[in-house]
Amino acid sequence: MAINKNHEFEDLDGIKCAIVERNISSERVMFLKNLLTYNGYTVVVVPVINPAAKNTVVESALPNEKIVPELFTIGVTDVTFNVTNAIFGRALKTKDGKIVTLAYWQQKDKISHDDIPYFADNSCMN
Repeated sequence: MAINKNHEFEDLDGIKCAIVERNISSERVMFLKNLLTYNGYTVVVVPVINPAAKNTVVESALPNEKIVPELFTIGVTDVTFNVTNAIFGRALKTKDGKIVTLAYWQQKDKISHDDIPYFADNSCMN
């Protein structure tokens, strides 16, 4: 049971995990998995079984092929991990040694501008 909405955990593939994000695309999974693995976390990713998504069909680049969009849940095996604390506590680093900012985490910035205080950065407010 979660203490609050910002610190959820559950079993993913039989492993107790702190939930990082739910219902995310495969591109987002790759971004977060690379970032969290670099920071020393063991990452677990499971597909989301979404009955509403079965009715949603996306056109493929190949003719006459339809794709049902896949969504994923990503978690880490360290159940004390909390996204909010990790970002604002400046606990995560990028591969180039900079601190992960909220805008970088949200993939609004390609480069983490850790020299700008989060309260002065308006890019993550939109």
